[in-house]
Amino acid sequence: MAFGSFDNKGSGGHTVSEINMVPLIDVMLVLLVIFIITAPLLAHSIKINMPQVSAEQVQEDPKTVDLAIDANGAIFWDEMPVTLEDLPQRFQAIAGDKPQAEIRIRADQNTRYETLARVMASARRSGMARIGFVTTPAPAEGAPAATTP
Repeated sequence: MAFGSFDNKGSGGHTVSEINMVPLIDVMLVLLVIFIITAPLLAHSIKINMPQVSAEQVQEDPKTVDLAIDANGAIFWDEMPVTLEDLPQRFQAIAGDKPQAEIRIRADQNTRYETLARVMASARRSGMARIGFVTTPAPAEGAPAATTP
C-alpha cells in the first residue's frame, strides 16, 4: 500500500529527508485569502471633487524694518537716525498693516541692554508682534574673523 506506518520493518530504517509541503501550502492559502479580502478595501475610496488652483502662487513680500542700535545707543530706522521718543509713533503706524511688518534689530555687541530693552518694550506696547534679531555667525576655528562693512 501507499500508506506509511510508524514501524521500521517495511521502510528499511531510513529517515525521510523531504520538506513537508502541506503546512507551506496552508500558509500560502491563508495569505491569499487575506490579500483577497483586503484588496477591495484598499481600492475603495470616497470620490471628492477637489477645487482647482491656478499655477501661480501669490508672493507676499512682507515689509521689514531694519532697526540698528550702535554702541553709543543711537537708533537708526532703515538707515535714518531716530530718537527713542519717535519710535512709538513709527511702530503704531506699521502695527496695523496686514501682513504686519517684521522688525529686525541689529544691535552692536557693546550696546547697553537698557537701550535694547526700551526699544523692544516700545515695539511691544505699540502692538508689534514680529520682532527678530540679526546676528553674525561666530567664525569657525582657524578661520579669519569677518569684518563688518
